[in-house]
Amino acid sequence: MIYLDTSVVLAELLGEDTHPDPAFWSGGPFVSSRLLEYELWVRIHGHALAGSHGELARDFLSGLALVELAPPVLARALDPFPVPVRTLDALHLATIDFLRRQGQRPTLASYDRRLSEAAGALGVPVVDLGAP
Repeated sequence: MIYLDTSVVLAELLGEDTHPDPAFWSGGPFVSSRLLEYELWVRIHGHALAGSHGELARDFLSGLALVELAPPVLARALDPFPVPVRTLDALHLATIDFLRRQGQRPTLASYDRRLSEAAGALGVPVVDLGAP
């Protein structure tokens, strides 16, 4: 199970110079927080890309398992982490921690160095996607 951070999804959808190798996408299943959906649409609308990227974004999201920001996830985000984290990172990490408490073994895929380091401090394996 690969937990996708928004940075990876945006890199793929927007065709950024650094994006996952096509072989990466055969390694699922893929999961993320419902937060990814909000982050993705805020970026798409913020850059006026709904017309050109909206359908692709909807298709991409339909292939992910999204974990809701349910009370146990939100409660975990209020607790301290081994290293200082930003608010949205805390929500992603809390979602990963929730999955782990459910017996899942997610691996994080992210281009965000701070999020990857925080996940590592929690003992979460991080996919090597190459340098951002």
